[in-house]
Amino acid sequence: MNPPLFPKPDEKFEGLLQYLQQSRGFDFTGYKRPSLMRRVIKRMQMVAIESFSDYIDYLEVHPEEFTQLFNTILINVTSFFRDPLAWEFLAKEIVPKILQPKKDDDSVRVWCAGCASGEEAYTTAIVLAEAQGIEAFKKYTKVYATDVDEEALTTARQASYPIKAMEPVPRDFREKYFEQVADRYVFRADLRRSVIFGRNDLIQDAPISRLDLLLCRNALMYFNTEAQSRILSRFHYALNESGFLFMGRAEMLLTHTNLFSPVELKYRVFARVNDLNMRDRLFALPGLVNHDVNNQAPRVLRLQEMALDIAPMPRIVVDANGNMAQMTLRARQTFGLTVKDIGRPLQDLEISYRPVELRSLIDQAYAERRTITVTNVERHSPEGDTQYFDVLVIPLYDNGTALGASISFVDMTRHYKLSQDLQHSKEELETAFEELQSTHEELETTNEELQSTNEELETTNEELQSTNEELETMNEEMQSTNEELQTANEELRQRSDELDTANGFLQSILTSLSTAVVVLNQDLKVLIWNRVAEDLWGLRSDEVTGQGFLNLDIGLPVQQVIRSIRNCLMTDTDHDEVLVDATNRRGKAIKCRVRCMPRIGSRKERQGVILLMEELES
Repeated sequence: MNPPLFPKPDEKFEGLLQYLQQSRGFDFTGYKRPSLMRRVIKRMQMVAIESFSDYIDYLEVHPEEFTQLFNTILINVTSFFRDPLAWEFLAKEIVPKILQPKKDDDSVRVWCAGCASGEEAYTTAIVLAEAQGIEAFKKYTKVYATDVDEEALTTARQASYPIKAMEPVPRDFREKYFEQVADRYVFRADLRRSVIFGRNDLIQDAPISRLDLLLCRNALMYFNTEAQSRILSRFHYALNESGFLFMGRAEMLLTHTNLFSPVELKYRVFARVNDLNMRDRLFALPGLVNHDVNNQAPRVLRLQEMALDIAPMPRIVVDANGNMAQMTLRARQTFGLTVKDIGRPLQDLEISYRPVELRSLIDQAYAERRTITVTNVERHSPEGDTQYFDVLVIPLYDNGTALGASISFVDMTRHYKLSQDLQHSKEELETAFEELQSTHEELETTNEELQSTNEELETTNEELQSTNEELETMNEEMQSTNEELQTANEELRQRSDELDTANGFLQSILTSLSTAVVVLNQDLKVLIWNRVAEDLWGLRSDEVTGQGFLNLDIGLPVQQVIRSIRNCLMTDTDHDEVLVDATNRRGKAIKCRVRCMPRIGSRKERQGVILLMEELES
């Protein structure tokens, strides 16, 4: 689509800008018209609209279009460490100058104007934390970052950036100041508390004051000359006397050297000019840029006098001779002064020493050529109330000559009481936090104990399970052993039965024989003594079993048989026979034939002797 041709484009376009200001509070009237109109037309082409009036109607029907339009106009182009050489110069040359005069408990205040999505604000925080140390940075430093784009501020507050956006950040800074979460990097939470984001329109809203460093990089280039002059005047007011302004490489301050002097023009670093003459101060006032300053100065001075008189805070002006030169209505009401006191020596007035000694403070301000501040000055009013003031003694110079001093009494009573309440609340909060921390630690301890107990129970359960498995194994082994014992017992019973059968069989054989049978072991102890032997010699089997055969008291002359027994045991004799005279159990003398045979074992060894004794008939 070709760029549209607009009848009277200025009037239509100004109407659109006025609509944006009334409906959304954005004042774009200070922006350069060509670039501003070019961006608006670009957005209109994207929604196929050709006239500014039709686009106003479209915005009324589609409120979500405001976000897209503002993103197109504001062009939030930024990155970490943009222009690295400029940042290196700032870190090595400017930051040490800011920190060197600071006392241990002095604060450091920085403002990043036009911060977009926050990369520049976090870059500033990294540079200051490197110079101060992380703990000192967290305790004493505040980095204020502002923009008019709420969507960009939302992104900045989240402090979360993709990996690609982190490429300009050195690796050691990335590891030290960011935490990686999935595929994004998040700025450290403890340092994030020192970076404060908020909405601020550089043209409409009041600037942040008492700054040591102000960064406004490539933002002024979108404003026209008048708007730039107004913004730079606010920047001059916002900075401390030793403050620095850090701008983008696309911006120059050649037309505003009365407010700022270059420190390093190559990197766009400027210092605040403190000694301004009356013409420069008037030139810095908004609305006088395009008028004759010499003609407007008396009216402006009168306007300043009237504004001073109705100022909401007590303020007095003392000339270089120490005489009262001017006072506000609130000063007269608060300290019991009158218009007649103007021109009187300050030392003759009660205000010179109550509530604080002013003359020494004025002398100090002249000597040091800076604002002297005394905080929390206590004063008891005639009504019996206690008030607290911050007293600011500001020396007034013109072309190096001291004209006098302005003394302002900032009523901090409400702030002091709120501070006391806040301090009390903080103490209560700290106490509650400590209690919560203690409870949390106890809970963690309890959780650890429970975890330990749970682990012990799991271990005990494993041991019990192992023991149970061992018992099951032992039970199975005992069952197996029991079965083996049962089998062995059964075999033993069978063998016992077999042995009984064999014994019975042997006994029946021995009983059936008509010959007395005696079986001896190698020690000649009786093993078997059959029934015929009992009838022959008169001794029962149970009486002689296990007894030594040679020790038996029977009618057999065993000494006559011993030789045959030994022959059977000691020699290879198969048998030996002897006939002896003996006496049977009835006392009758008989002839007895004793036959001796060796008892041979399974291995052919001689294990004893078998004696066959037979009574011969006479």
